Amino acid sequence: MPSAALQVGGLVPMTTVDFPDRLSAVVFCQGCPLRCRYCHNGSLLPRHGGERIPWQRILDFLDSRRGLLDAVVFSGGEPTQQRALPAAIESVRAMGFDIGLHTAGVYPERLRQLLPLLDWVGLDVKALPADYEALTGMAGSGELAWHSAQLLVESGLPHELRTTWHPKLMDPRDRQRMGDAVSALGSANHVWQACRGGQCLDPAL
Repeated sequence: MPSAALQVGGLVPMTTVDFPDRLSAVVFCQGCPLRCRYCHNGSLLPRHGGERIPWQRILDFLDSRRGLLDAVVFSGGEPTQQRALPAAIESVRAMGFDIGLHTAGVYPERLRQLLPLLDWVGLDVKALPADYEALTGMAGSGELAWHSAQLLVESGLPHELRTTWHPKLMDPRDRQRMGDAVSALGSANHVWQACRGGQCLDPAL
């Protein structure tokens, strides 16, 4: 699918925190199959929601930032949901930018195909597989995400496996079990991040 078909719901022109050690722009891809209780990007969840930014406008912006930015991060939403993502990544890589990806890992085979095009991946491991559906609203999402995590770790690509913690979702024993499960993947770089309240899909959080 051509890169022009990429549904873009937002752009951050410069950030220092979304790709380690890289000055980056972030392209927010529209659409996500998950409905995570702590999601704070609710406007990006519908596949065709919000105001679409034309892909050519993104390319024009990036062209003006050559030599100033190091990388472009594709985030979301869930960027791997879109069939146009590989072509979009290739067009940006051809401009000389490193490529980062933020993903929930719910399309492991698509991730496998993307890995050779990427320089860094931030992948969410939200919970143990059995606890995923209660958090994401999607049956089978845990097995898919953990499969993606295994593919990513085995690839040797620089990465970050990220788990969001909230006391209403995970107790200290769950945290220990999560740590043990991540360790079993191999040489994984795992980080915990605090849940950001205030804009969660679930007001109780």
